[in-house]
Amino acid sequence: MPLVVLSHLSHAFRPGHPLFEDLSAHLAADQVYAVTGPSGSGKTTLLGILAGWITATGGTVEYRDVRRVQWVFQNPHGVSRRTALDHVVIPFIAQGFSRPQAEILGGELLAEFGLADVALSPFGSLSGGEAGRLMLARGIAAGSGLLLVDEPTAQLDRGTADEVNRSLRALTDHGVIVVIATHDPQTAAMCTDVISLAVR
Repeated sequence: MPLVVLSHLSHAFRPGHPLFEDLSAHLAADQVYAVTGPSGSGKTTLLGILAGWITATGGTVEYRDVRRVQWVFQNPHGVSRRTALDHVVIPFIAQGFSRPQAEILGGELLAEFGLADVALSPFGSLSGGEAGRLMLARGIAAGSGLLLVDEPTAQLDRGTADEVNRSLRALTDHGVIVVIATHDPQTAAMCTDVISLAVR
């Protein structure tokens, strides 16, 4: 099972002004971690460090059995004319499944995320909540060991945000480590653990 170990992690964009310091944690599969803290505390920066896009100024990140890291952006990105089903089928095919197998797996995954009714709808016609949930499903379909999610409910109304939050909780059943940067207390409440970047 994938595991990510943070040891005394710190980061500062200029000397003497750290975003966060001495952050240590074991991030385990089937757990959903909320990264919380005020604006400017380094939530998205921490995701960037976990993605390997940013080098921390202190401490280490160790990856164990993490095959792939996937980032789910705040604004969902998809191919406008491709169906929702295509967005989860193609990652399965890339892993070696046949098209019929991939369609079965993709259909089951969409149903789990409450998207069965829009499986054959083009991405461009999906609502914000549907597109957000589809990106989570695509992250699972891609075989991610570590799924990084940046502010998934920031631009959604409360009802739609609640739909996305329920899908975030469902990610605990897929053998994936999920780390979510969020300002939303209801999103944090749906997670299994919280990493606070408030003043430590």
